[in-house]
Amino acid sequence: MADITLLDGSIGQELVKLCGDSPTPLWSTQVMIDQPDLVGDVHRAYFQRGATVATTNTYAVHRSRLVREGIEDQLANLINTALSQAEQARSATGGRIAGALGPLLASYRPDLKPDVDEAAGKFAELVDLMSDHVDLFLIETVSSVQEAEGAMQGTAQAGKPVWLALSVMDGDGTRLRSGEALSDIAPVVASYAPQAVLINCTRPEAVLPALEIIARMGPPFGAYANGFTGITQGFLEEAPTVDALQQRLDLGPDAYADHAMRWVEQGATIVGGCCEVGPDHIQTLAQRLRAAGHRIV
Repeated sequence: MADITLLDGSIGQELVKLCGDSPTPLWSTQVMIDQPDLVGDVHRAYFQRGATVATTNTYAVHRSRLVREGIEDQLANLINTALSQAEQARSATGGRIAGALGPLLASYRPDLKPDVDEAAGKFAELVDLMSDHVDLFLIETVSSVQEAEGAMQGTAQAGKPVWLALSVMDGDGTRLRSGEALSDIAPVVASYAPQAVLINCTRPEAVLPALEIIARMGPPFGAYANGFTGITQGFLEEAPTVDALQQRLDLGPDAYADHAMRWVEQGATIVGGCCEVGPDHIQTLAQRLRAAGHRIV
C-alpha cells in the first residue's frame, strides 16, 4: 500500500457553475471578481471530501488574459484574492496550497508558441507574487516542450517544490497536444528536476499510456484528468468561453474512480481531478483509496 496525495478537482468549472452567470472569456477570474467567497467555498468542499491539496484559482490570472479586458492593473489584487481564499479554507482543515500556473496565452494552443525567455519572465513575476503563500507550484496543462521550457525556467528560483503537469492528446496518450512525443519532455525534466511530473486535463482513457512514459523519467508521477467530451474547435478560437465545451455524462464519481485507481495500481502517487471532476468525484476516490489500504497524505 502507498501514501497517496489526493488533489482537489475542478476549480474553474465549479466556480462557473456555482455563480449561475453566463461564462465569459475571463472564465473563473470573472467569478472571483464578482463573488470572491465562492472560491473559498469550493476549496472547503474539496478539503471536506478528502483532498489534501487546494489548487489556487490563478490558472487564468495572466497579464496576457487580463489586458484584453482592460484590467491588467488588477493582476496582484486577483492573485491576493485567490491566495487568501485558499488560505482561509485550509485553516479549518489543514492541507497544502498549490499555486496554479496555467498556460500564458490559452489552453490547448501549443501553436501560439510563447517565447521561452519571455514566458520565463512572466512566470517568474507570478512566482514572486505567490511564493510566500503557497506550499508548491503546479504548472498546469502544458501542451508542448516549448511551453514546458518557459514555465520551468520561470519557476527555477521559486524556492518551493514545482510540479509539472502535461496535457496529452485525447486519443493518443503518448503525444503532447502539440503532436510531439511525450518522451520529448524528458530532457526538460532532467534539466530542471521538478518534484513531480503529472498528466492533466485530458480524457482519463489517455492517461495510462502517458503514465508508462513519465514513470521512466524519475520523479514521482500521477494524473488528474478532465470530464470533457473533447476539446472542440470552438474552444480553440480567440478568447473562447467554456460553453464551447461539453461535460461527459458517462464519467460519474464511480467511473472516474475506476480510472484513477488503475493509475495508482500503475504506480501513481498523486491523483485528483481536473475540469468537470467535482467534489463528489474526489469523495468517492478518497473512499476507494482508503478501502484499498492506501494512506492519503
